[in-house]
Amino acid sequence: MLCPRHGAGTDPTRLVGRTISRIVASWHVCEGERSEAPLDVWLIDSEGDSTRISTGSDGCLIVECTAPHEPYDMGEWGRIEVGEDLGDHPFLRHLGDTVARVSEFAAPETGRTQLEIGFGDGDRVRADCWQGDLRLTR
Repeated sequence: MLCPRHGAGTDPTRLVGRTISRIVASWHVCEGERSEAPLDVWLIDSEGDSTRISTGSDGCLIVECTAPHEPYDMGEWGRIEVGEDLGDHPFLRHLGDTVARVSEFAAPETGRTQLEIGFGDGDRVRADCWQGDLRLTR
């Protein structure tokens, strides 16, 4: 899926047949409060590859093969925490599960708008960009 601003990214269908061995997420923390949803999620699979799911400034959904970044401080705007056990989101219940299917949807002006990752038990996690933020739903 080609985003005019961010390019095609990584083909997420490469996750099919791979087991999710680790999940890392980043969260915005400001004045002691953490964002409701993660900013980024990295699915580290049984092959050792790391797939980052995030949002772009143009409303696209970014899917790329990259390792988690380090936490960082943003001064008066808070900080970004990065780790495996920092907050709850729908992918966590699939740690150790194998990806059975991947579907993605796109719009010509923004590229990828939605990604759905399905597991062997029939459950799925949908990632999309909602008002500029990453939204993960079951």
